[in-house]
Amino acid sequence: MILKTSFTLIFLFFAFAKTTQAQELISGPLIEGFGETFTVPEADLPADPEKIYRVVFDIAQAPEDPAEVNLYFNTVARFINMHAAAGVPVENLKPVLVVHGSAAFDLLKNEFYREKFGVDNPNLPLLEAFHKLDVPMILCGQTAGKRDIPKEKRWEHTQIALSAMTALIHYQNLGYALISF
Repeated sequence: MILKTSFTLIFLFFAFAKTTQAQELISGPLIEGFGETFTVPEADLPADPEKIYRVVFDIAQAPEDPAEVNLYFNTVARFINMHAAAGVPVENLKPVLVVHGSAAFDLLKNEFYREKFGVDNPNLPLLEAFHKLDVPMILCGQTAGKRDIPKEKRWEHTQIALSAMTALIHYQNLGYALISF
């Protein structure tokens, strides 16, 4: 009985130890300082390194605290980092951000962001990291008009669409999957 109990305890110890060690929080590999992810070493549905991941992110909300990075921009960084860490080549990652609503202010140049919110734009380092990876940042033209965000106020790599709806339809017609928050 003692031997059977000991065996069971040893088995449970190793089974539990495996699950507690299964995931590790990592930063990067493509965007450092943003988009931390967890490793998933034994995923039942792993990333396919041969697949091209075309995805359009519909982002309409800004954080309540303007000193914080937009959570949804950070989610795009997580998407990029987790797939790269899982072995998907960077050239197979094709995210696009379509920004509208209150999130549009997160695309302001620093001087205009500071003027509006009294703090520096915390999103700019992440936007620059996206730009280095050729990730399009598309602003809804209707939102830009409604919220008075003309070209001279926008982060210089912002593209503008007639509307967020137009951009979302355009990318979905090109085979991009929609992720909407």
